Amino acid sequence: MRALGVDFGGKRIGIAVAEVEARVASPRAAISASGALRRDAALISEICKKEQAEIIVVGEPLGAEGEPTKMSKICRKLGDEIAQLGHEVRFVDESMTSVGATADLRLQDWTAAQRRRHIDSEAACRILERFFDA
Repeated sequence: MRALGVDFGGKRIGIAVAEVEARVASPRAAISASGALRRDAALISEICKKEQAEIIVVGEPLGAEGEPTKMSKICRKLGDEIAQLGHEVRFVDESMTSVGATADLRLQDWTAAQRRRHIDSEAACRILERFFDA
């Protein structure tokens, strides 16, 4: 089974793809957020079809006690929009995925500009990894 990971942000949406059985995620180019969840969902749906993914895993930033946050509610709405387009959607806590991705990219001696371009999709890889572990 193939999965598409989504790290939703107000400016950029990180995308990653993985073969669930292999448990290895690969980043794809991040896309620009449009400011409209329905449009973003449609674009994610198109990427899902192109990548032949059977499931979409959306990162949900929960609070320290596991409670919903303002952004997690937005991510849930995005997931609902994607589901209405006929896709299976799952959610995983994405807390600290961007922090971990940033640290890894720093270890690779990437410049700040390179890290900014890749951080969201690297975080999407970590979202898929959490999905595998769940």
